[in-house]
Amino acid sequence: MAAGLFGLLDDVAALAKLAAASVDDIGAAAGRAGLKSAGVVVDDTAVTPQYVHGVTAQRELPIIRRIALGSLRNKLLVILPAILLLSQFLPVLITPLLMVGATYLCYEGAEKLWAAVRGHDGGHAPAAVEGGETEETVVSGAIRTDFILSGEIMVIALKEVADEPFLARALILVVVAIGITVLVYGAVGLIVKMDDVGLHFSQRASRATQRFGLGLVRGMPLLLRFLSIVGVAAMLWVGGHILLVGLHDLGEDLNVSWLGWLYETVHHWEEDIHHAVSALGGVLGWLVNTVASAILGVIVGAVAVAVMHVLPFGRGHGDPGGH
Repeated sequence: MAAGLFGLLDDVAALAKLAAASVDDIGAAAGRAGLKSAGVVVDDTAVTPQYVHGVTAQRELPIIRRIALGSLRNKLLVILPAILLLSQFLPVLITPLLMVGATYLCYEGAEKLWAAVRGHDGGHAPAAVEGGETEETVVSGAIRTDFILSGEIMVIALKEVADEPFLARALILVVVAIGITVLVYGAVGLIVKMDDVGLHFSQRASRATQRFGLGLVRGMPLLLRFLSIVGVAAMLWVGGHILLVGLHDLGEDLNVSWLGWLYETVHHWEEDIHHAVSALGGVLGWLVNTVASAILGVIVGAVAVAVMHVLPFGRGHGDPGGH
């Protein structure tokens, strides 16, 4: 009996080790999948603080919390079940769906570039009053925008773990959904409250603390501007790269070799530079791929902007800021 008990304990220990290893694998896979969506995450982080511009300090974090909860509901209750069913029963549609989302990313990035060239302010309307209908409108609008970005994040993550078993795939995507939401809206909360922290430090007795606080207050607009620029660049790069790889994958799936021509060309350039330059070959090769992806993103985005805003049949003819 004792031997049987010890054998059972050994089995339990082995199962516990296996479960722990599985958790580690899920965490690692979720991390890899989340990194693939970094461009969308940066843009999401850069966009969201604009929704609380102009509100009282007491309402900033409650509004961000409401948007974060709406984002998490979007990911877990709507997007996750939909893409899991898709991956299980119609996996052939994952690449086209990913490319549609990539085209939207390129469009968003190119639209912001076009608005900057035209001198239009592409920012979101602030929640100018505390509570009431205006705040409700801003929160619901932010959640709708986040739905599109969240959908792209989740599909990108799904593409990375499409070969995993169904349960592991679901758990990985749950980890990605929660982790990305906490990361984005935690960072947003820190950003929007940083000026308050700086103001607090600027009122302290120490001159060094005062300078530090004033530096925070003055530096936050620059940080937001930098995040906005990085977000636009990341959207064009990530969107273009997804399209580049997607064309190659579609060519293989449909047995149409010419669809992969652009990917193969860029890949050959990357490999040639990687082997030609020994010390920095890897970095330069990555830069070649990145620049080529960004150029493709700009071209596709420019076409989408023309269709949506510039051409006579576009919904915002002549006004890239109009929706």
